[in-house]
This record gives sequence, C-alpha cells and structure tokens, in this order.
Amino acid sequence: MTNIQWTEQTWNPTTGCDRISDGCLNCYALSMAKRLKGMGQAKYQNDGDPRTSGPGFALTTHPDVLTEPLRWSKPRKVFVNSMSDLFHARVPREFLARVFAVMAATPQHTYQILTKRPERAARILTDLCQCGVGHPPGEHFRASMEWAATSHSPTYVPGLEHGIYHRSSWPLPNVWIGTSIESADYVRRADALRDTPAAVRFISAEPLLGPMPNLDLSDIDWLIIGGESGPGARPLRIDWIEDLLVNAAETGAAPFVKQLGSVWARDCTINGKTVAAHGDTKGGNPDYWPAHLRVREYPKAAAHG
Repeated sequence: MTNIQWTEQTWNPTTGCDRISDGCLNCYALSMAKRLKGMGQAKYQNDGDPRTSGPGFALTTHPDVLTEPLRWSKPRKVFVNSMSDLFHARVPREFLARVFAVMAATPQHTYQILTKRPERAARILTDLCQCGVGHPPGEHFRASMEWAATSHSPTYVPGLEHGIYHRSSWPLPNVWIGTSIESADYVRRADALRDTPAAVRFISAEPLLGPMPNLDLSDIDWLIIGGESGPGARPLRIDWIEDLLVNAAETGAAPFVKQLGSVWARDCTINGKTVAAHGDTKGGNPDYWPAHLRVREYPKAAAHG
C-alpha cells in the first residue's frame, strides 16, 4: 500500500532514475533508494551516476516484479513506478511492452503512469508504422505486447494468456498517463502528453515551484497540485494554486490539491500552533487549508487516441 493520496498501490517494475529538471532536485525516491541500499534491499544495489543519480538508484529493470498485479484480485488504482520513470531512455522497448501486456491482462486495475519524459512515451506508444504496410499508430507496439503473452516468446511474462491484442482496445482503457510539470519552464511537456494515446491524460504540478500562466490544459483530464515536502523543500504560494484551479475550471480538467508543502506547514499557524506542530509536516491535511483549496477530484475516462 501507499500514503500517496491520489492512488492506492505502487508497482515498481523498474527502479532508479536520473535528474533532468528542477523538480528532481529533492527527489524523495533518490533519498529512499540510498536508505534501502543500506538496508540490503536487493532491488536497490545498483548505483547511479553521482552527477544525476545516486547510491542504489541506477535504472534497473525487475522482470520478477512484472507478475505482481496478476495476484491482486481486488481492483485498485496502481501508481506505476513510484521509484523510477517508466519512460526513461534506458528502459528497453521490449520491457515496456511486457509492462503494458500485464496492464492489459488486468483490466480490473487502473494504472497511473507519471513521467518527466512524455516525448518518449508519445514516440513509443504512437509507434508510427515504418514497415511499409501502413499499420495504424501503435500497431507494432501492440504486437510486441501480444508477443509478451505468447508462451514460447523470449519476452513471455508467466501467467499471461495469448490473445491480449484481440481482447484489448487501444489506448488501454485502464491506463492513465501523466507528466510532471513543476514550473513555466517545462510546460512543453503538456504538448508531448497530448501526443500520447491514453485513456486519461494528467499533469502533476508537484513540486509546484512557480506560477504557470502559460500552461495549456486543453485535452488534459486531471491536474494534481502539490507543494514540496521534506528536507530542503522550496516554498509554494497560494496564488499559484488558485491560478491553476481557475485554469482547470475553464478547461474541464479535474483538480486534485494534494498538499501545500513543508514550508507552508512550518509558516502557517492554526490555533496558536504551526500546522507542522499539529503533526502535518507536509501540509497534506485539507482541514488546515483555506476552504477554496479543499478540492480533490478524479477524472472521467476520456480515451484519447
């Protein structure tokens, strides 16, 4: 299980990553990987480049983890790769096809994929035909998914049954794909997300590091907003959230305010004590927030092809 407010379960078929933008500066997963390596956790023994990653945080695939969702009978929302980025350049296309095959084989679950690399997501999932036959976008990737469900295939995922291609529509109706946008400098990621086939497209504006007046939310179904938490957290201004909520209302994106961040929790006083002193060090309890920020909505599936 997980304490992340907008999901119910995490699943990490890959671990590790590399910092690529300002929002990565205080990466919680990087710090956690270092601790897990020290504890002897097998998944976190490969060290990443110290310039962009760290101890226990090299990009690593875990084929043995692929079958985990097959054992979950109760439907749930699943955050895919809370400890990595599924569309990192070093995740092989074949491994991505195996991950998507598992998601196709478990339609009872809703999968939430969050990436800072939406350009690669768009390129792989659109997968424009280059064989000369003129297959529709995504056809070759779907064939690779089927291969992962074929028992004599070298990429076979144990437990999958042949026929995923014919049983599943495209994009997969139970897979949401989102991108992280922390400031106005990275709003271009929303354009790449719009090029990505997904049942639901979402943006995570966390950690929100500045105003984003130029964020285009057209064809975006869900907007998560959150301040930074933990050591070295940077401040968040309430008017940045208010502007995003107006943007979401005007474009139809469902808003989900996750937390106001550690700096706000230290600075805001309720009944003579800071919010942090009340025990909410991340500013994640809506009871302490201004009433107009207490918004936690979920999207309706839109199936963007």
